[in-house]
Amino acid sequence: MDVVVIGAGIAGLACARELAARGARVRVLERGRRVGGRLASKHLNGRYVDIGAAYFVADDPAFAALAEQWRSRGLARPWTDTFAVHPGSPARGPMRWAAPGGLRSLAEDLACGLDVRVDREVFAIPRQADAVVCAMPGPQALRLGLPAAVADVARRQEWQPAIAAVLTYPERVWADFHGAFVNDHPVLASVCDDGDRRGDGAAVLVAHSTAALAGADPEAAGPVLAAAVGELFGIAEQPSIHALRWSHAQPAATGEPFASDGRVWLAGDAFGRPRVQTAWLSGRAAGAAILQRAAILQRTVR
Repeated sequence: MDVVVIGAGIAGLACARELAARGARVRVLERGRRVGGRLASKHLNGRYVDIGAAYFVADDPAFAALAEQWRSRGLARPWTDTFAVHPGSPARGPMRWAAPGGLRSLAEDLACGLDVRVDREVFAIPRQADAVVCAMPGPQALRLGLPAAVADVARRQEWQPAIAAVLTYPERVWADFHGAFVNDHPVLASVCDDGDRRGDGAAVLVAHSTAALAGADPEAAGPVLAAAVGELFGIAEQPSIHALRWSHAQPAATGEPFASDGRVWLAGDAFGRPRVQTAWLSGRAAGAAILQRAAILQRTVR
């Protein structure tokens, strides 16, 4: 069976690994220059900084087993179960994991051994493949000409944009914290200490904006976020700023693990709580369902 996966984020890579492990011929086509999607890390000032997903949670048994494999190989580490809340008291939650080499390194690990082709933008659903998996936000998948049943699900997805700003300071001058959720702020949604997250102590904070600010040009929004972070944490120094927009940063949760018409599949982190883990589970479930459908069709032919 020949399967094409469009998108080399964690959902697409999880799907491809599930298929390849069971003998399917699978190609992953990625329009960008590197794998990862929103598991994105940017090389700035001699180190990688996470600019997409801030961390991952592993409370599903299968994904937790993968996280432990990554930990045993030094690719991931438990980071913190406590975030500051502004205004309010620190909030404990599930353990949040980070990656010393940046979260993209985990996507690169999943891609090892797969037929992944980068710089391959796809403009329409491939006709020759037995199955096609669109591992991307629904609004992006709609541009490919989805079949009606899948397009209907894609149209119902709701996404919020965000701007991520990497703030690099001359030195660490703030009180220790891991990350912070910022409530009811006009421009600032969260802040992570990337030096703490990565474990190298770098004087780097990463701020994520509210959807309200995300309509601005990233170059203009970066200083606005830097000013908000400075005010919140009492930082007088001016940082260097690198900002970028994520047009599809945060999906609203939906129930099913994927959408399909039997040949074309849509998977990703919109199918469940908006987490890295959700994207992995969705892609893996789509891969398993494709294999199950192929086995049923094969028995029917016999």
